[in-house]
Amino acid sequence: MSELPLPPATRRLGRSDFEVSSIAWGMWRLAENGRTAADTAKLVHAALDAGITFLDTADIYGFDGSGGFGDAEVLLGEVLAAEPCLRGRMVLATKGGILPPLPYDQSADYLRKAIEASLRRLKVDSVDLWQIHRPDILAHPQETARVLDDAVASGKIKALGVSNFTPAQIAALNHFLGHKLVTTQPEISPLRIDCFENGELDQAMMLGLTPLAWSPLSGGRLAAPETPRDKAVAAALDVVAEAQGVSRTVAAYSWLMAHPAGIIPIIGSQNAARIAEGAQALTVRWTRADWYAVLVAARGVPLP
Repeated sequence: MSELPLPPATRRLGRSDFEVSSIAWGMWRLAENGRTAADTAKLVHAALDAGITFLDTADIYGFDGSGGFGDAEVLLGEVLAAEPCLRGRMVLATKGGILPPLPYDQSADYLRKAIEASLRRLKVDSVDLWQIHRPDILAHPQETARVLDDAVASGKIKALGVSNFTPAQIAALNHFLGHKLVTTQPEISPLRIDCFENGELDQAMMLGLTPLAWSPLSGGRLAAPETPRDKAVAAALDVVAEAQGVSRTVAAYSWLMAHPAGIIPIIGSQNAARIAEGAQALTVRWTRADWYAVLVAARGVPLP
């Protein structure tokens, strides 16, 4: 039976010079539950020691609707200040462009301020990847591109990406950029399969963008499936998980990583053991039949 290749240990981040681990750790929930810099340091070490060198955060992480904006970046910044040697072991990504509590803002003035503020909180001179978190419909992509190109030229940002952009929005921004996008970060999971059929991943492959998958476990729904569809997808993942001695979580990561676009799942857990466990996804091999069985379960109808 036709087997798909195992994912590589590292991937090129788009057409940039960065080699990153094929799975990432994200900090959406880092600032919850009174987590301290010492707690954060343990999580950073857990990721790096497991070979997960790609760390993803955002200025909005920590915001609870009334406060906490920037708290995740602050925590990570305290770790980097205490252990400067860690900076060289990671590819550091952050995001901006959301003005709490809701409006998206990619005006030139706001973007400049957002980039500078993230650098201050992270206590670094530059970030390896800076991503626009969500598209601002009221911003002209040419104006946005000018600010981003300036930030790259000044050395504050090494590479550029977007999150939650449509293919048309990606194409428009990329058209005006001198320093082209290297990543796109949509929601992708075995329960969120839109990207496989709506052209997003096809565009990523065409433009050389590395897709970064946020919420690859569907916000925990794969761990505790309730609907018939959720249970069907979990069962299809379990076939491979049980045969290869890994958890359903690891199987879900590896299912995404088997796609030829080179999807990098972002682990959302803030538990050191679960972060380290994610690296096992590099060992899971899929057949075409097993991979498509998960897709069919998610679609809810047979393939044509």
